[in-house]
Amino acid sequence: MDLFIKELETNEYLRDYYRLLESRERYLWRKSYIEQRLQYVYERIDTKNINIWDVGCGYATTAIFLALNGYHVFGNTLEFYFEKINKRLEYWSRFGDLSNLTVQYANLFDIKVNPDSFDVIIAQDTLHHLEPADEALHVLYSALKPGHKLIVTEENGRSWLIRYKNFIKRGTNRISEYYDVHLKKSILFGNENARSIGDWSTLFTIQGFEIPHGGIEFIRIIPPFVYNSANYHLIRQKEQNIYKNLPMIAEFLFLGINFTGIKPKQQIQ
Repeated sequence: MDLFIKELETNEYLRDYYRLLESRERYLWRKSYIEQRLQYVYERIDTKNINIWDVGCGYATTAIFLALNGYHVFGNTLEFYFEKINKRLEYWSRFGDLSNLTVQYANLFDIKVNPDSFDVIIAQDTLHHLEPADEALHVLYSALKPGHKLIVTEENGRSWLIRYKNFIKRGTNRISEYYDVHLKKSILFGNENARSIGDWSTLFTIQGFEIPHGGIEFIRIIPPFVYNSANYHLIRQKEQNIYKNLPMIAEFLFLGINFTGIKPKQQIQ
């Protein structure tokens, strides 16, 4: 994180995107969010020397983090700032080997992926953009090796605050279409189409995934003004205690969800 913050200080494109340095009052709140997401992913990757697909990798922050930790990572994105990623790779290559990282500008449905080829697939703030959602999950399920994981971080589509924010941004237009000038084709796009964990569980189950209860984590309920240097590293546990004690109420208040889908070893034919 120290190196990441130094990078933000010199990279205006990245700084505007992450907004970590935008507000002193929200600094620890935003920093904690980034760390919680990385920690959730890292805790669920069991071994080294495995192949990871970072779907919708954006600025490739997680992909770079994992590559520096010895994993083989492929990332794809359709973001307009794709050409800015090379500057990031130049920066981070000073601190480790990134030869095991590949980032490609590509639509999920156009990528030629062999069945059962990835040990781990990661989708961070990405699934709500992939449409049709059932077809996207089918692609990811097919690409994943039996017994292995699809690790997801998302907005909580059941949160009243997330629902209000997204409605103000896009109204009721949850799915839209745009023309990609690089790919020269129209792309169907989930327009901040956040879902609840219940809705995601239904979609995952239909495609054959299993979501273990212990793999679900709700995050971001404690407001920014509560954070300080003394309690900063305890926030995650405090939030989990809130969810465990008030699960039904908390599902409407937490802003984010993390969960893991597992492709069974014995697949149903």
